[in-house]
Amino acid sequence: MGKYPALKFPKVALRAKKNGAKNLIWDDIRKMWLVLTGEEWVRQHAIAFLISGCEVQKGALAMEYPVEINSQPQRADIVAFVKEKPWMLVECKAADVTIDKTVLDQAIRYNSVIGARYIFLTNGLTHYFFEIKNGTPIQIDFIPKATKA
Repeated sequence: MGKYPALKFPKVALRAKKNGAKNLIWDDIRKMWLVLTGEEWVRQHAIAFLISGCEVQKGALAMEYPVEINSQPQRADIVAFVKEKPWMLVECKAADVTIDKTVLDQAIRYNSVIGARYIFLTNGLTHYFFEIKNGTPIQIDFIPKATKA
């Protein structure tokens, strides 16, 4: 198995295997094996954190959520729902990708279509949470809880 960095998330047991030269990781939301990339490593940890840290129900998570921007199909990494409405958009990057204004701008574009209350940006080492107030993302210093929505 390839070497992937320890991330700043609570410990989680992930299922991984080799298939020929490819490393695979099990996605329990989509119920399928995926090629293990740096971004997928972060995404699988973020999923576990959303369930344990943000109290999101496992069945309320959508991966690779379709978003159309200027007639161009794109995909948000994760969208968490509360009461069947988008509650949090999560944008994951590999650990070696800096979370900067470009990443925030990408998430804001996606959220202009999705309309979630919160945005969570992570590369597994750095995490940022934003609450959308009057259409503007305001950085917050707390972890939103779906059970309090």
